Amino acid sequence: MEVLLQLLLIAIGFLMLVKGADWFVDGSSGIARKFGIPQLIIGLTIVAMGTSAPEAAVSISAALKGNADITVGNIVGSNILNVLIILGISSVIVPLAVSKSTIRVDIPVVFLASVLLLVLGWNGNLNWIAGLALLVVFILYMAYLFIEAMKHKEESAENTENLSVWKAIIFTIIGLILIVWGSNVTVDAATTLATLWGMSPRFIGLTIVALGTSLPELFTSVVAARKGNADIAIGNIVGSNIFNLLFVVGISALITPVPFQSKFIFDTLVTIGATILLWLCCFKNKKLNRWAGVLFLLCYAAYFTVIFLKP
Repeated sequence: MEVLLQLLLIAIGFLMLVKGADWFVDGSSGIARKFGIPQLIIGLTIVAMGTSAPEAAVSISAALKGNADITVGNIVGSNILNVLIILGISSVIVPLAVSKSTIRVDIPVVFLASVLLLVLGWNGNLNWIAGLALLVVFILYMAYLFIEAMKHKEESAENTENLSVWKAIIFTIIGLILIVWGSNVTVDAATTLATLWGMSPRFIGLTIVALGTSLPELFTSVVAARKGNADIAIGNIVGSNIFNLLFVVGISALITPVPFQSKFIFDTLVTIGATILLWLCCFKNKKLNRWAGVLFLLCYAAYFTVIFLKP
């Protein structure tokens, strides 16, 4: 009976995610058009931070409760899923065009942030100094995005789909609420099921909890890709990974020392490898093709197998 209840909750959570992602993409892309803001900037900031709300909520609340040991597993697991599963599925559905600035700046920032996390956590602990360093890099990156937005401000598009500014904002807010709420319902139910089936805490954190907190990115990116908003799809994932690594871990480490278990070295190296693979796949043609999506999914299957066999 308990299993059936949790499966029902997962189904309800998915329905909330589907509708929330649909409204969120419509609203955020409408805001971008109305104010002449490039969709890539919207994807890297508003959409990325909004869809990363579950990771932020889980990690920061855990730090406040003195249980920061789940922070690194949650963030690293989510970032691996973001690239290999979410961009994999999105690019299999429809090839995604990738802007030059994403290839030259944003993806390298994800790489550098991942390396920085590995270096700062190598001694087994992320203290307040590490947290401050991560936040400084995050502020510098935000400053760069602000300057780019001012430099490349687009003319307001005529094709606004008759969506007023306030309607676009309301769609964005309600969509985000449904996304975060649906994610919480789904991850709680999935974690309960995993516990009932006797799975290890690290395996649950790196897969089920990570997938649950990455569901907003998954649904938002897939919906954006299907609606032809490739910049939002790519920007959402790249921006979310940067936000997770620099802001979420940074704030958590400022609140309390964050343990960095030796097992997470492998997972962080996988994050770095996934970022390099993303860069290589879109460097030449400025596009993520279907074959790249299939490759990403196969790589995640291999990673999943490793952590399943050696939890």
